[in-house]
Amino acid sequence: MTTKSVQYKGNDKLLFGIILGVLAFWLFAQTTLNINVDMAKDLGMESSMMNIAVSITSLFSGIFIVVFGGLADKIGRVKMVKYGFYFSIIGSLLVGFTPVGGASGAVLILGRIFQGLSGAAIMPSSLALVKAYWEGAERQRAISLWSMGSWGGSGFAALFGGLMVGIGWRYIFFGAAAISLIGLLMIKDTPESKAEVTDNKKTDFGGIITFMLSMIGLQLLVSKGSEFGWTSPLGLTLILVTVAFALLFFKIEKGKEGAFIDFKLFNNLTFTGATISNFMINGTAGMLIVSLALLQVGGNLTAKEAGLLTLGYAISIVLFIRVGEKLLQRFGARKPMIWGSLIVGLAIILLMFTNVMTGTYKILAIISYTLFGLGLAFYATPSTDAALSNLPESQAGSGSGIYKMASSLGAAFGVAISAGVFATLNVGDNITWMEGVLTFVGRQDNVVVRQAATIALGVNLMMVVMAIVSIMVTIPKSGGKLKK
Repeated sequence: MTTKSVQYKGNDKLLFGIILGVLAFWLFAQTTLNINVDMAKDLGMESSMMNIAVSITSLFSGIFIVVFGGLADKIGRVKMVKYGFYFSIIGSLLVGFTPVGGASGAVLILGRIFQGLSGAAIMPSSLALVKAYWEGAERQRAISLWSMGSWGGSGFAALFGGLMVGIGWRYIFFGAAAISLIGLLMIKDTPESKAEVTDNKKTDFGGIITFMLSMIGLQLLVSKGSEFGWTSPLGLTLILVTVAFALLFFKIEKGKEGAFIDFKLFNNLTFTGATISNFMINGTAGMLIVSLALLQVGGNLTAKEAGLLTLGYAISIVLFIRVGEKLLQRFGARKPMIWGSLIVGLAIILLMFTNVMTGTYKILAIISYTLFGLGLAFYATPSTDAALSNLPESQAGSGSGIYKMASSLGAAFGVAISAGVFATLNVGDNITWMEGVLTFVGRQDNVVVRQAATIALGVNLMMVVMAIVSIMVTIPKSGGKLKK
């Protein structure tokens, strides 16, 4: 029996308090995908350092979402949600008060790490509360509203950031701290909920620490490798650290009872394929940071003007997320996952035509962002169902955590790789071989920026290809669940 109060039923005060925490992460913290150009200018920060600050939030969210989800079951879900709000307030204030000059990088990255920890603490524990304190149709409503907060928040983040940057980007993060405080006050009287204790397994600190160090090393390598020099002493050290801790992690985790990541889950081919494709599709978030930066750096648009172009992304993902559910019921998981991936691929291809005039590219961007949201909406529910419905009940919890971790880590590395490629190529002379493939019309002083964007977007297209291959190889051909 759980420790939740039998009499207690979830209400809108608790639900909307939780959703404020979700929005603090998905709507406010994710605005950096659009406003990073303005932030870097104001803080006098190099683009490579800003790219780390953008992507490290998803990295830490991905690393700790499994840890905090399991910890919430032991110490209490309400307590973990509160910790998430504390992390959000601390992180948002650190970002908002980031000084200009020498200490800016350290303060900004520390703030972004706390924001990532906030997402890792709030997302799994808040969903567990929804499951514990709502039932039937009321639970379905609560999950739908929670999903609107996460998916809708991420969809509107670029637009919201663009609109707010005119007032001052720091106020975005002061606002995040304020809504986190309000959310904290709204949930303060909620009775605690814990999982039934069936064992006394200790937290796998060895696995967590080695995994974290390996991921941080890889993140630094991806983001700043070209700046350090791949064969420089520092570059080689980063490679060595990443590989060494990765090998140590696998050695610690292999066959370990209560491991941080249960490798036995990957014996299930369907789960493995869905998780890999989920990692890759979330990696295409890199198309946003590249295309939005291109519009601002190469097209002289403001963050507000660029953000307005993403309105179709926000609207389509909110409107069509339930369509993915209906497609799953009608066709099974495989087909809508492939369809969604193909639509995302088409969206990226449209953005790769950087050789056109700015006015034409803005039209392509509007269409592309709308298709991007549509593709993600088609993909999301069928992918989640494919990953989790094929697991036994005993593995559902750990499987859910790993699947969500793949989402966050995919976004982190997708953004880091895309931004890293863009920043590396966006210097020096034009790429001569591309001039023989594409004729860049209009201004010629920004050709190298446009070429860099095309290649960086091509990296995102390769992620889509790998996702589709993963789906075709691993997801079974099956009919829908509700045939009429």
